[in-house]
Amino acid sequence: MEHKKQKSWKQAMKLNGRGLQILYRHYPQAVLSRIVYTIWTALTPYIGIYLSALIIDELAGGRDIHRLQFLVLLSLGAAAGIAMVTALLNRWKVIYNTGSWLMVERIYSEKLIGMDYAYLDATKTAELLSTIRQNETSAGWGFHRLMNSCEMLCSSVCTLLGGISLTVSLFASRVPDGTGPFTVLNHPVLVLLVIGLMLAITYLAPALSNKAGRYWAINADSHNLVNRLIGFFALLGYDRDAATDVRIYEQDKVCDKYNQDKEKNIFSSKGMFARLSWGPMGLYQAASAGVSVVFTGIVYGFVCLKAWAGAFGLGSVTQYVASITKVSGGMSSLIVALGHMRNNAPFMEQIFTFLDIPNHMYQGSLTVEKRRDRKYEVEFRDVSFKYPGSENYALSHVNMKFEVGKRLAVVGMNGSGKTTFIKLLCRLYDPTEGQILLNGIDIRKYNYGEYMNIFSVVFQDFQLFALPLGQNVAGRVDYDPVRAEDCLQKAGFGDRLEKMPKGLETYLYKDYDKEGVDISGGEAQKIAIARALYKDAPFIILDEPTAALDPVAEAEIYEKFDEIVEDKTAIYISHRLSSCKFCDRIAVFHEGSVIQQGTHTQLLSDEAGQYYALWNAQAQYYNEESND
Repeated sequence: MEHKKQKSWKQAMKLNGRGLQILYRHYPQAVLSRIVYTIWTALTPYIGIYLSALIIDELAGGRDIHRLQFLVLLSLGAAAGIAMVTALLNRWKVIYNTGSWLMVERIYSEKLIGMDYAYLDATKTAELLSTIRQNETSAGWGFHRLMNSCEMLCSSVCTLLGGISLTVSLFASRVPDGTGPFTVLNHPVLVLLVIGLMLAITYLAPALSNKAGRYWAINADSHNLVNRLIGFFALLGYDRDAATDVRIYEQDKVCDKYNQDKEKNIFSSKGMFARLSWGPMGLYQAASAGVSVVFTGIVYGFVCLKAWAGAFGLGSVTQYVASITKVSGGMSSLIVALGHMRNNAPFMEQIFTFLDIPNHMYQGSLTVEKRRDRKYEVEFRDVSFKYPGSENYALSHVNMKFEVGKRLAVVGMNGSGKTTFIKLLCRLYDPTEGQILLNGIDIRKYNYGEYMNIFSVVFQDFQLFALPLGQNVAGRVDYDPVRAEDCLQKAGFGDRLEKMPKGLETYLYKDYDKEGVDISGGEAQKIAIARALYKDAPFIILDEPTAALDPVAEAEIYEKFDEIVEDKTAIYISHRLSSCKFCDRIAVFHEGSVIQQGTHTQLLSDEAGQYYALWNAQAQYYNEESND
């Protein structure tokens, strides 16, 4: 398992600084509100400490009733004012930091939306983002740890400054002459020795704690792996989709093996983290706590000795003990915060590796002509393509021209290049070799967004959302209900629409509305077809559009295909060759090449061709079924 290597202090601060800039750029109010609130809550306690010391001094000294009244009223007023401002600042912080996990997720989503599809589709990108998210959910590494560390850093610095301002006089106050051996407390060497000892202990305690915390950072990958295993196997019984297989194949026994395996479960009583807690990690934490107690003893001893010798009064004892304790806490928090930021640096670097993925696809500048007659012609001219990182060509020397307003069927065995062909046509990828032309111009020269708008596509892995039906069809919040309903009718969803309790406003699924409806795979496919129709693009591409439909619904789609497609150029990918008969032209793909083109009748007449072989391989089953 790969361990996270610790960065130098310079590298760590640079990485964390960049992360803070990104957060501020996206959410300035969220960052400012947290920092201002932190500074305020770090400094205001010193007002109470100072005023309390004055009251105690007055009680132990002159006992002037008017001064006491003034100090008490001032303390109460200050406390009330501080409480009011604290409440307002807290409200500001809460308002702009609600859903902080979603705020960070939005940063990743914006990157994904703007990323070249070639990188988005890469397994390496998916694995990187998955690791980043696991680091966040398992131990809060990344942006969340950064923000918490920055808060701690600001609080520590302010606490130190406030504490030092009230503590300086402790070392400047002199023990009166004639107090015998106590006058040694005035000696500069002793004062420096005490300050040095306090600073050393103050540094040592959090440093030891950071040493212990470092074990969590360097074992983050092991941590994530076990979280995934436990998260999957422990929750498998709750998975409705897997419930049948779990019962039929007794998968609960597999779950028990992983959940109870002492070697694989690093969180068990005999796991890795338990051993670390009994060993170095636990010892570091114990030593940190012990050193903190020593510091408290030195502070009380030094302050009490000077007070006993007459250097200052009882009120000052309260002030100095509280202030030095605050200074110590501030110094400890400062070192802990810096330690957290250093431990967090490799995780921030991982995030920047994702955020810095470059976009190489040329966006183009030419305007796509908006033709009323939809006279768009697309040509593949000697196009070859291989996926990034692959040595093998997914497509090789493809030459094809689409006739406007015609129906093209694309057929072939799995892995023959059909889906790759569609991705190139939609410019999700650019060809490795050759050109794709729109009206005689290389599609790379067109404005990317405008070019994408001439295509409506129903992919095999299309997605519907837990939103109202109408919004799913239109792909937007504001839509034309008449048009949306017409598209659903054309896609064969009319009867189901009539049964929807709220019509187009009925939510799909129950994620956001308990009255939402569940839909079958076939119904979802019809909605996806309706969405493609709603876009009303000149090219419509259907990738296995009837795969999840029953035979009756499939026949209905075929019968209405001309009505559905209207005057659009349609490209239809299918494994069911019987569905290709209504298309004007058929392209047969095999091992990344187009080996046949023609009509159904023409291709079937070539008994030595691939289409003939594929057709008869399927036709025998149709014949057997009809004979039965």
